[in-house]
Amino acid sequence: MNVGVNLGGIAIALAILWLNLRKWWKGSRNPQELIHYGAGSALGSVSTICIGGALGWGAAGLAGLFSSAGNKGVSTATGTSGSATLPTGRMGTLTPEGAVMTCLLLVGVIALYKTSGKLEKRRIVGGFTTFAILGFLPGVAALLAWWPDSLNWAGAKVVEVLGKGGDAL
Repeated sequence: MNVGVNLGGIAIALAILWLNLRKWWKGSRNPQELIHYGAGSALGSVSTICIGGALGWGAAGLAGLFSSAGNKGVSTATGTSGSATLPTGRMGTLTPEGAVMTCLLLVGVIALYKTSGKLEKRRIVGGFTTFAILGFLPGVAALLAWWPDSLNWAGAKVVEVLGKGGDAL
């Protein structure tokens, strides 16, 4: 997948991240307040490795869209282009079991979205957007390399339990 992420797009992603974490940091710092943003972030980050699927297409599209908008915003505000393209990387790959776990994560985030209020829905979308952009960066991908491995492991465990029954536990 050919994804072009530039400094303008990174600026928007970091602004969304900062706005969400700042409110939490200045507030009660209750971890429950990060659930909606975290759910969107989890789905957004794993979407960057869903090459050929709708989640991967959406992540790549958001990265391109926000990179274009960010470049225009940086150029308008400063007179200097923010179009320096950054290299991209991947967190890893999904096994078939990990892909099923990703689909279950998608269902969970959709269910959370449907039952959330307006502000929480914005946080879910903000988390998805932030990590659909940042997840393509090699440094962020390296920090999140455990994430696809965890989904693959969890999926393999589910298959093992379903295949062997209670003896697998």
